[in-house]
Amino acid sequence: MKQLLIYDDIVPLTRQAHGNHSLKRGTTYEFARQTNAVPLVLAEFPQVSQDYAIVFTETAEGVMPAVVLGARNDENAYIKADGTWDAPYVPAFVRRYPFVFAMDEKGETFTLMVDPGYAGLNTDGKGERLFDAEGAQTAFLDGTLAFLKEYQALFHQTRAFGTRLNELGLLDPVEARLPLPQDPQRRLTGFRIVNRDKLKALDADVIAQMLKSDELELIFLHLFSLRNLGRLQEKMAAMPAEKVA
Repeated sequence: MKQLLIYDDIVPLTRQAHGNHSLKRGTTYEFARQTNAVPLVLAEFPQVSQDYAIVFTETAEGVMPAVVLGARNDENAYIKADGTWDAPYVPAFVRRYPFVFAMDEKGETFTLMVDPGYAGLNTDGKGERLFDAEGAQTAFLDGTLAFLKEYQALFHQTRAFGTRLNELGLLDPVEARLPLPQDPQRRLTGFRIVNRDKLKALDADVIAQMLKSDELELIFLHLFSLRNLGRLQEKMAAMPAEKVA
């Protein structure tokens, strides 16, 4: 069973275990082919809204925004047959693979983890070394840690935004009809979107606060992005329908 959607397994990245390892990035995203949605953070809304539908889902961490990648279970319509990504922007959740932070039970300590099954992780010196000959972190690993730390900080802001929308009662559960050639009754369910009427009914002072905090802009980007469900339907229709799940 996959952990964290795209990870087959994760182990701590240490000098002892990975001192002689390198990582070679490839052009294939096969590791995400069976993932039909991934979380996203607020900073991604402007780019993501251009090519994907942004929705909200209930998670163990609370209500979080997510990028819709497929209308069927275990299918990602944004990965081509050759494994390349079929959109200009790749979500950060996908780009950080094979690395991820694991948090302790108190939520105070983060450990850098890596998926040992990633094809680009090797001991042949291919790609970027993780540690140098003296065992110190390389600039590549330092950059990876900086990226993950930024992502983690943005994650907390994003969770607060989801909580805010939920507390204001703006999110409604919906389903979208996405009929496909061999699956005319296909529906996308299990997500929420902002209810426009409820948004308009908010008190003026709340709207003013949301305008100043950029929350209103994020909501508009979310609503704007929903038009991309039509683009998703087109991508799904072009895929070979090997199964209906």
